[in-house]
Amino acid sequence: MTTLQVLLDEREITRGLARFARALDQKDWGAVSDVFAQDVSFDYGTGGDRHGMDALMDNFRRFLDVCGGTQHLIGSIMIDVDGDRAVSRSYVQARHQGVGAKAHLFFDSNGEYIDRWERRPEGWRIVRRDAKWQMHMGNPSVLSADSADLG
Repeated sequence: MTTLQVLLDEREITRGLARFARALDQKDWGAVSDVFAQDVSFDYGTGGDRHGMDALMDNFRRFLDVCGGTQHLIGSIMIDVDGDRAVSRSYVQARHQGVGAKAHLFFDSNGEYIDRWERRPEGWRIVRRDAKWQMHMGNPSVLSADSADLG
């Protein structure tokens, strides 16, 4: 049976996913800790498991600090709450635009975030993220400072 508390928890987790997407798109790096635990572990498909907020921020910034505007769309969210723990599965579509000589280029990634959440004193936080990418389209040089591939 679904209780009012479970519905409130699901709402808070859904809002956390939205805060995450907006933090990335606004490059509001300070807001990332409103969604992820300091002791987070993750695998974004770019080199295996990594741990900690510093590693997570490095992962985000190495791609997003060198590109222009982004839009991270998160949807088809499924959440299973079990007391002070939860698992969410959500689809993600991330669009990245180039800057400068690459401003006419785009790179899109489509996949799924599988997140494990814990209720902490500061609220619900992601303690584990696995990103499963199904497809990439466009020019990946948008996500690098290298300007060699402008086609």
